[in-house]
Amino acid sequence: MKYVCAFLFISITSSLVAQRNFDGVEITSEQLTDNIYVLYGAGGNMGLAIGEEYAYLIDDQFAPLSEKIQSAIAQITDKPVRFLVNTHWHGDHVGGNRNFAESGAIILANDNVRKRMSTPQERRGQMTTPWPHKALPQITFTEAITLHLNESQSMHVMHVNDSHTDGDSYIYFPESNVIHMGDNFPDGYPYIDLGSGGNVDGLIQNLSMALAMVDEDTQIIRGHGKVANKTHLQEFHNIVKTLRDRVSAAIDNGKSLEEALAMGLSKEWDDDYGQGFIDGSEVITAIYKSLKSD
Repeated sequence: MKYVCAFLFISITSSLVAQRNFDGVEITSEQLTDNIYVLYGAGGNMGLAIGEEYAYLIDDQFAPLSEKIQSAIAQITDKPVRFLVNTHWHGDHVGGNRNFAESGAIILANDNVRKRMSTPQERRGQMTTPWPHKALPQITFTEAITLHLNESQSMHVMHVNDSHTDGDSYIYFPESNVIHMGDNFPDGYPYIDLGSGGNVDGLIQNLSMALAMVDEDTQIIRGHGKVANKTHLQEFHNIVKTLRDRVSAAIDNGKSLEEALAMGLSKEWDDDYGQGFIDGSEVITAIYKSLKSD
């Protein structure tokens, strides 16, 4: 049966991806330090660290882009991508897993990433089927794992509280003062994937933790959007916390979801934060349902 599911996944995924034309997508890079880069394309932002012997990649976007991503990496370094870290399980961040694994990369992620990828999942009203075995993380961890790039630089992969999903990880380079926060920190309203264990209070806790880790010089790779700094992170934290408190107050006052949506709780930020993947009504709905489920 698992082979049937794998076939169905490949067929469905291929059909959906085929509807999107990636021909015009260009993979670009931005150098953050001597050996750390962020790569942009279509999907989640990728991090690239160059170690003494190997290259280390964070996320890999969509499968049709793998060749372009590999070519972009080859323009930066001739060292092979030996380790690939997934920040979470969503397809715009792990779609190229199988291709990179077949090229020799070892995939690492939190335990819940492998669990989500290997079982049927509901996302935005649609069911996914399991990913092929080759696309699954080969090494998983519960709390954290450290990779040593060279004799003086390290890469800390740490599982954080249930937030965007229940398998989110931060990737922190302490010696370089760079952190990749995945989709805990997007360029718009947060996507709290309730079907994947997402939780608004966990997200706020994670943002607070990140604020305690970074300083004014830290370069923050977001899940989507341009590289950010502590000021951007503080603003995002404040907005999410304010939205959470407003929705909580509405619940305490006996408001239904429909009534809460009619209150315009996010209106002052909708123009700047609600024009992307998640709009104002969707973030209020997710926060409301998250709080009601606690």
